[in-house]
Amino acid sequence: MSQKIKFTKMHGTGNDYIYVNTMQFPLENPEELSIRWSKYHTGIGSDGLILIGSSEIADFSMHIYNNDGSEAMMCGNGTRCVAKYVYEKDLTRNTVVTLETLSGIKILHLHVRNGIVESVTVDMGVACDELIDRGRGPQPMREEVLTTEAGRYTGSAISMGNPHFVIYVDDITQVNLEREGRFIECHPYFKDRTNVEFAQVLADGSVRMRVWERGSGVTMACGTGACATAVSAITNHRTRKPVLVRMDGGDVEIDLNEEGHVMMTGPAAIVFEGEIEI
Repeated sequence: MSQKIKFTKMHGTGNDYIYVNTMQFPLENPEELSIRWSKYHTGIGSDGLILIGSSEIADFSMHIYNNDGSEAMMCGNGTRCVAKYVYEKDLTRNTVVTLETLSGIKILHLHVRNGIVESVTVDMGVACDELIDRGRGPQPMREEVLTTEAGRYTGSAISMGNPHFVIYVDDITQVNLEREGRFIECHPYFKDRTNVEFAQVLADGSVRMRVWERGSGVTMACGTGACATAVSAITNHRTRKPVLVRMDGGDVEIDLNEEGHVMMTGPAAIVFEGEIEI
């Protein structure tokens, strides 16, 4: 017997996901549904599927599935969209919301005007060296050299609850992101694959960044990737905080607070809503 599921397509700086409230519409096979629904020609079209649910340790929970069906630990742009969803759907009236993710509880600060969430600041926690010491906090990230079929790269391996490899270049327009990102993601150096960011510091101190996401490929933006990119820039003295990270889909501002927590502020938007049958 078929079932109709209500969904909301949302994006944070172009990073678009399908959102389902599983407290109302539980899903048994999100991995398969994410693959099917994410297809642009035969499905809804998205970077993946995000499930909003209840939690015993936070206000809500979030589970993320990439468009290849793999489960992601964290999505910074997705957290902002969840914040907008739960507030504007009257699931909460709080402007500070806790969200359980596979990389821990995130604290979301909603910036609301006339009942609309215009932007969200997310406490993303403390960045750490993905491959060396997971408790060091914000300090210079050791750069590693990787050799792939696409070339030789020097970059920082940084964890924001999920893995990133940040490579600073002189001219980002010369990067073949699809080819180079694919090889770096699957390099044996990363036991669980990695997200890949190419970045360039611009004349005004902002950072232009493009991303190849683990499990999704080229995307318009990546919130955790923007955080990793900014941490690499700040701790290695490439630019000053706060850092405006400019991505294909839009901009986010990244800062480090006194405790060394990475604070990300950016928009979230509803694209459209609908029903789909399973």
